[in-house]
Amino acid sequence: MTKGKPWTVEEERKLRELFSKHVSVAEMAKALNKSREAVKQKIIHLELKEEEPPKLRGSSSSRLKIPKELPSIETALKDLIAALDALKESDLGSAEVLRLRSIIQGVKIYKELFADYVNYRGHEVEMVKMMERLAALEKVSKSDETE
Repeated sequence: MTKGKPWTVEEERKLRELFSKHVSVAEMAKALNKSREAVKQKIIHLELKEEEPPKLRGSSSSRLKIPKELPSIETALKDLIAALDALKESDLGSAEVLRLRSIIQGVKIYKELFADYVNYRGHEVEMVKMMERLAALEKVSKSDETE
């Protein structure tokens, strides 16, 4: 027996859309202005099921979007905080938890690699300066030899 207002066709459509986007039950409830339990029951009633993820064949790296610039450490840390905050939700599915943990691990790795990159770029700049100084010294040395 239903306790609340009946669901409209539009609400059911919105639920199906949110479900297909793997939105958490808590977020669906908030978007639909329904209780979590009502959303869970409607998902069962509509017989909505998680689709099996497509099996990957070969490398999926061709779908990677290469950024024009590296994100700052501040941007990476904001992603980290967002993932940590999202993990505080109680209704997360295991796939979402894994995704958020992957983001957290990725940020940690990015931070380390970014530090290496910045260090490398600093060494590269120093090498260029040293080569310019060496070239200037060689020029002075050659001019001293010709005098």
